[in-house]
Amino acid sequence: MSRIAKMPVAIPSGVEVTLAGQDIKVKGDKGVLEFNIHAQVGVDKEENELVFSAKTKEKSSRALAGTTRSIVANMVVGVSAGFEKKLQLIGVGYRAQAKGKVLNLTLGFSHPVNYEVPEGITVETPSQTDVVVKGVDKQVVGQVAAEIRAFRPPEPYKGKGVKYADEVIVRKEAKKK
Repeated sequence: MSRIAKMPVAIPSGVEVTLAGQDIKVKGDKGVLEFNIHAQVGVDKEENELVFSAKTKEKSSRALAGTTRSIVANMVVGVSAGFEKKLQLIGVGYRAQAKGKVLNLTLGFSHPVNYEVPEGITVETPSQTDVVVKGVDKQVVGQVAAEIRAFRPPEPYKGKGVKYADEVIVRKEAKKK
């Protein structure tokens, strides 16, 4: 069996978990998340923790149990603490500005880039070159950050572009004459 699935998910105080058949609902201070658990995965609620198990001995069932456990653990963390990704804009004239549900980016193109922020995600710009993406769903926060980065990924010669705050850009040496 998956070693990840063997570890129980602790439910902190202030988080309410509801199991209804194969549907799980996690409610906390920051919001509510729902997930439909695969039929090959069993979930039991014991006091303040959730225990996951594979219903069959198949390899795919064991893998699904570990994946489901990780998703539910991220849901519990998301509704209690939330997730955030930080992006940095590197380049002359590169700037970002958040206006409501629209992120305006100036990335060296002949036109400004306007990104519509999805529901449940907040985007902040503490400075003109920093963007902070926050939300309760880890997958959506990561996807939004990846879409913003995809407008102008960092290039290896000068390092210009949109990069994650913790990302290291390996620089290439310029062409020799």
